[in-house]
Order: sequence, then structure tokens, then C-alpha cells
Amino acid sequence: MRSIRILAPLLAVLLLATACQPAASAGKPIPSPTSVPKHVFVIVLENTPYQLALRQPYIASLARQYAVATNYSEVGNPSLPNYLAMTSGSTWGINDDLYHQLPATGVGTQLTSAGISWKAYFEGFTGDCFDSPYPYALKHNPFAYYGGACPTNVVPMTELATDLSGDTPLLSWLTPGVCNDGHDCGVGRADRWLSENVPQIISSKAWKQGGALFIVWDESGAGNGRVALLVVAPGMHGQLTTPMNHYSLLATISDRLRVGRLGLAKQATSLQRQLETAAAAKSPTSG
Repeated sequence: MRSIRILAPLLAVLLLATACQPAASAGKPIPSPTSVPKHVFVIVLENTPYQLALRQPYIASLARQYAVATNYSEVGNPSLPNYLAMTSGSTWGINDDLYHQLPATGVGTQLTSAGISWKAYFEGFTGDCFDSPYPYALKHNPFAYYGGACPTNVVPMTELATDLSGDTPLLSWLTPGVCNDGHDCGVGRADRWLSENVPQIISSKAWKQGGALFIVWDESGAGNGRVALLVVAPGMHGQLTTPMNHYSLLATISDRLRVGRLGLAKQATSLQRQLETAAAAKSPTSG
């Protein structure tokens, strides 16, 4: 009986101390517990306000069939800071499109270190990040800024078709040339390019088996900075109204590929939970 009287107050103290602990990471984004990385495809287009993008026929059809983020914004001007934000979680204080050698970081470096396959496909790329002809643009290739080298993972867009039918990397980053991305030739041209290339992606085994395609614009060219993000993934439908930006895209990519978030992506909203929920609902073995 005496031992019970001694233990009772100790147990009460322990329970009180446990109850007083703060909730773990309350209000902060928590990476989803994905067991294995899932394929990610990213297409980056140029200089189009949200409303104008959604008025294009093929883009509008994707928004109706899949999901569109309606409250998504750029993080800077001109193009380069946005590309850096998407791939490293920082603009590095850059507000121009000039070349700046940055530390050897970024999601590409991170994936290489983790042994996770990735490729960045560029239209017009001829083997040299720093000296490839039009329609390639260095300012749209953030991977060449990290460490001042041209990664072997940067390849011509012409390799995409072969990779989609074979060994598709877990991250496929696609950048059309400066005409097809809408920069020089307008959003109508970008819409046609998407209509010719997106079907190849969504008919691939990598996309069908839980893959996700993100189509995003770097900046709006309008005062409000609002751009579109299309989330083309099995089971994803409707409007995503949560405020997001390019750091959110990086957070989602990182969570999906099971690597740590970089820079400001650590505090950003990720879409990984929604993607997993949609994939589970879409699965024939669910429910």
C-alpha cells in the first residue's frame, strides 16, 4: 500500500508534465510520410497573368480536368529570381537576369547526393549550359548557377520521348525555348506546345503510376504577381485556394522525392498530402 501511495503522486506529476508539452510543429508544414519517392514532372513557362493563361483552350481544358491553384504568386522579378526560388528556396537577393555563380546547392545537387535520378530537359540545349543557341536561355536554367558548372543532368529536350518510354528519372524538369515558353511568342504558342507535349507525359507509365505534373509560370508580367499552377495528377480535381508561391512548389517537390526542404520552402505550404489523398482515392484497391 505504501508503494502505491508513493507512486500515485509521481504518476500525477508525470501526466501533468506531459499535458503541458506543446503540440509538435503546430501550424507548420510537415512532410508527408510517403514510403517511396514518386515521379515529378515540372514545366516552367513565361510571363503570363493567371486570367490570360486560363483563357487558352488547352490550358483551360487541363484546369477543368485536373486541379489549378487559384491563389499562387511569383516571388520576384524578372525571371531568374523565380527560377532560383523554385529550385533552391531563395532568390539570393538577385533582381536581374545576369549570371551569378552561387554555392553548390539546389534541388538538383541535393537529389544527386541522395542518389535520386533527375534530368532537366531544355529546348535548344546543345551540350553547354553557357553557350547554347536560341531558343535556349541561360537565365531560364537555374541548375547552371549552383556551383558555376553545367550538370550532366541537363540535357536536350529531344531526350524526353526516349526517357518517357524507358527509364524515366524521378524528377523531370522541362523548359521550352523562349518562343514555346511564351516569352517571345506569346501564351498562345505556349498553349500549343503544351497540347503537343503534355499528352506524352500523361500517357507514360511514370505518370500513370502515381506521378504528378506541375505546370507553372515564372512571373505574371502584371501588377498583382498572380500566376497559374496546374496540378496534373491522377485524382486531383478542382480549385486549390490556399495561398502559395514558388517556395510551395519546391516544398511539394521535396516532400514527394523524400529530401529535405531548402531555404524558404521549409515554411511553405506543400501539396503532397492532397496528392497522396487523391492518389489513394483513385487507387482501385482503396475503400
